[in-house]
Amino acid sequence: MIDPVPSAAPPSLATRFAAIRALSRALVGPLSDADATVQSMPDASPAKWHLAHTTWFFETFVLRDGVPGYAPYDARFPFLFNSYYEAEGQRHARDRRGMVTRPSLDEVLAYRTHVDAALLAALPGLGAEARDLVTLGCHHEQQHQELLLTDILHLFSRNPIEPALWPATRQHPVPMPDAIRWIDGAQGVVEIGHDGDGFAFDCEGPRHKALLHPHALADRTITNGEWRAFIADGGYAEPRHWLSDGWAWVQRDAITAPLYWERHGDGWTRFGLDGRHPIDPAAPVTHVSFYEADAYASWAGARLPTEAEWEAAAGGHDPASGNQLDTVGPVAPRAGAAPGFFGDVWEWTGSAYRPYPGFRPAPGAVGEYNGKFMSGQFVLKGGSCATPRGHVRASYRNFFYPHQRWQFTGVRLAKDL
Repeated sequence: MIDPVPSAAPPSLATRFAAIRALSRALVGPLSDADATVQSMPDASPAKWHLAHTTWFFETFVLRDGVPGYAPYDARFPFLFNSYYEAEGQRHARDRRGMVTRPSLDEVLAYRTHVDAALLAALPGLGAEARDLVTLGCHHEQQHQELLLTDILHLFSRNPIEPALWPATRQHPVPMPDAIRWIDGAQGVVEIGHDGDGFAFDCEGPRHKALLHPHALADRTITNGEWRAFIADGGYAEPRHWLSDGWAWVQRDAITAPLYWERHGDGWTRFGLDGRHPIDPAAPVTHVSFYEADAYASWAGARLPTEAEWEAAAGGHDPASGNQLDTVGPVAPRAGAAPGFFGDVWEWTGSAYRPYPGFRPAPGAVGEYNGKFMSGQFVLKGGSCATPRGHVRASYRNFFYPHQRWQFTGVRLAKDL
């Protein structure tokens, strides 16, 4: 188990770096070399690749560029473990990462050990710019910790024996939550985007004004039980609630329920990192696409919140609250969680992932981190049960394509007043 760093005493950069790196290593502890090598779909990456890519990030942008005399651990690794940085040259094709059987998992872990030691040794002498890159790399690795878990989940779901990564937690009966309460949202001109206090990714700024019309947001996300009613009412069987692209996706891919759901007799089960179990009707529904979220909202006589509406409402809530990733162990949305805006599931918004007014990407290769992906994707807010605690904030902008649903993605409703 990796215990979370107490929030009362902000850790040093070295302590934070070491804790984050240790958690990544611990997350892959139950995996075999084969588990860590296979790639289940082009959108997912092998666990071994996540471990190596995050290490390549530190080695390249901090050690290579900021520490005179540093020699790369292996000159072949940049080609294998660069993700999408065009400024860093050619790279191995994303959809063929699962073909990289060598280096082995043990060799990748040795690579991590080498880079960790070199970075911690260099850290006291690094300048402000290099230390900022270490901070960016820590947040980058936390993003990959969540991706690592969701990619393992997808991989194991494709195994006919559906192995569990961790044992299931004991289930306690939880009553269904009360009916949705509608909370009046802010109206008029509000400010959204990062306010400059602490770390943020470049896409979270600049802070700017947005105009909000009268609206209300649900006090919680949609549950499995409520989604089951959508299915029973023919939600996936007729097109009237679906966007055209969404209905084409449903028809083409024969979508009948959230990802990892299966019908067993008169009931439904879901597959998670703790194996396959009956769905918990009180838990937030997850692994739904933007298309599904939008169709459910239409069926419910509502809509998805805009990014600005969501952020204005969440600003007074503690980003470290809710069900988020603290330690190695079962990861699943929690039934009966108190209403809030953070944790359990990423919440789809109706807002396209586009730049804020005045956005400028960072100079150099790290400027490719976010800006070049601002096309065809939608914003999600709030973090999930697989998001490392302390990683998100109200201004945080996650983003995925509208058909993607292998992340812990869910639904909060909004409506016009």
